[in-house]
Amino acid sequence: MQHHSAHTDHTFLYGNMGHMHHGKDLKRRFIISMIVTIPILILSPMIQQWFGFHLAFSYSPLVVFLLSTFIYLYGGWPFLSMMVHELRSRQPGMMTLISMAISVAYFASTVALFKTQGKSFFWELATLIDIMLLGHYIEAKSIMATSGVLEDLLELIPKKATRLEDGEFKEVTIDQLQIGDTVLIHPGENIPADGIVLVGSSMVNEALLTGESNPIQKLPDMPVFMGSTNMDGSLNIRITKSGEQSYLSRIIQLVKSLQASRSHTQNLANRAAGWLFYAALSVGGVTFLIWSILSSFENAIFKMVTVLIIACPHALGLAVPLVVAISTSIAAKNGILIRHREAFEHLHQIDIVCFDKTGTLTEGKLTVSEVAGTKEEKELLHLAASMEQYSEHSIAQAIVSYAKHKGILLSNADHFNAIPGVGAQASIDGHTILIGGSQLLVQKSLQIPPKLLSYKGKGNTKVWVAVDNEVCGVILLKDTIREHSAQAIGLIRAKGIETYMLTGDNEAVASEIAKQTRIDHYESGLLPDEKLQKIRSLRKNGKTVAMVGDGINDAPALLEANIGIAIGAGTDIAIESADIILTQSDLLSVVDAIDLSKKTYTKMIQNLWWASGYNLIAIPLAAGALAKWGIIIDPAAGAILMSLSTIIVAFNAQLLKRQINQRGEPV
Repeated sequence: MQHHSAHTDHTFLYGNMGHMHHGKDLKRRFIISMIVTIPILILSPMIQQWFGFHLAFSYSPLVVFLLSTFIYLYGGWPFLSMMVHELRSRQPGMMTLISMAISVAYFASTVALFKTQGKSFFWELATLIDIMLLGHYIEAKSIMATSGVLEDLLELIPKKATRLEDGEFKEVTIDQLQIGDTVLIHPGENIPADGIVLVGSSMVNEALLTGESNPIQKLPDMPVFMGSTNMDGSLNIRITKSGEQSYLSRIIQLVKSLQASRSHTQNLANRAAGWLFYAALSVGGVTFLIWSILSSFENAIFKMVTVLIIACPHALGLAVPLVVAISTSIAAKNGILIRHREAFEHLHQIDIVCFDKTGTLTEGKLTVSEVAGTKEEKELLHLAASMEQYSEHSIAQAIVSYAKHKGILLSNADHFNAIPGVGAQASIDGHTILIGGSQLLVQKSLQIPPKLLSYKGKGNTKVWVAVDNEVCGVILLKDTIREHSAQAIGLIRAKGIETYMLTGDNEAVASEIAKQTRIDHYESGLLPDEKLQKIRSLRKNGKTVAMVGDGINDAPALLEANIGIAIGAGTDIAIESADIILTQSDLLSVVDAIDLSKKTYTKMIQNLWWASGYNLIAIPLAAGALAKWGIIIDPAAGAILMSLSTIIVAFNAQLLKRQINQRGEPV
């Protein structure tokens, strides 16, 4: 038998740590550059004049030049190297502007020192690079903070497991586990792979995986997931999925791919940043020409450098991706996994939400609600369950489970014969037993006794029982509405969004569910292609439609809708067809997702307005538009303003965390 490794690909999981190393490198360069800047400031004539002291020696200008050269090459390297990358890709942007500014300041100062004996900008150059390094380090630190959800998820993966080998439990590393292995999970340990409980009972914490805050009791035959925490009992589990296929790995992959992808809004911001580069280059050139005529060469260089620095579109480039990264982390922590970012961005704009019924609005698990007949309840249940024990159908399993719960012992059914789409026939204790739905009554020409006629029109799933061709009872089953379905629909309607239920169930059942949940519209008896046609019809009327479903029959509708939302208890096909996945089968998560989408969009717009508005005001000031009134910005002040705008954008994005509580709702 071929074995598949159950260990998780740690290269895949840990591959996106670039921002951490980038942040450490920027911090190191900033500290070293700051230390080297101190003697440059002390030896600067302007600084000495400001603070009223004098310090000079024969080679002090040369010392300042050498120290400034070190800062230009060492501290400026991140910007210079990225400039080369931008130019090679023919996408000049913020790094090119920064590199041009520090290069102009460095080479102009070098020429002034050795050739023209004019004004140099060495101390401005050093402080400019220091400030730029600090601003980029703060940015990198903010981005690292947004990836905290990935680190939290990675920490859930245990390094070792206790595996059953030759009748004994032995400790092995995770990469030694195979599908089919039996593993012992002690209290307090994290589960090392997806599996099924074989032996034991325990409460398991799945909070970081599903967003469910309450521990879940796990019994034999129930699934468990890699990374969840076993709390109070020992469990023996059989591994069913490899590490790469595990639920945890899928969550990590979704979060990583989303944070690495670009959104429509981000593409617009990037194009704007590109346009700003050419605008800054043009304004810088014009500024240099005008001030060369009106003033000195040194002053023209001074103002051109300031324009280039202030115009760096750094805040604009950070405005959207930082917000998206934070919202992605918040969503994942609250059980909302986003497969397609653009769909999530547009979620707050929806006009209609369509819901599947079974497994979405309801639990999707039928339970016996009533037993009625001309015979005693126990006798009816004995006959029905003895027949249904041979079927895997959900209705059959519900009846058998109910009978066993009542303590009814089952008999063997002889000559069992399933009638597809109708029911079944068999012999029990010498009597011919028929069981099935309304089609059974028609096909076998069975008459309902007067006592049971009132049950014919009830909006429940009905199973009729006949003995020797005489109907003697009916078993009613119902699908329980999920705890928060009505509340979620009420909250969605309160936002001005219409709600629809699209179901394949009959009119009576659909009407009852719609009444209990207070949904706006419903359509019953729909096949999968008819659900798709309904979604298409709504979209043709100019509506933006979201579809929420869980089953294979929902996949076409999920794909047809503007935004497809699959609940976590659904099938893999439904999940693969969706844009957004809810790890909990709780429809309040739909409300959470809509609220988070709206707040994410609001933060994006706030950041874009700030980043754009800053440039519109700061660039004319840097060019000397108000110099006549004594309002002048030097390169160092320009660097502070540029870095400050970036920090404000980063801080505003972080505020998104404060506006969301544990369930993802506004606080």
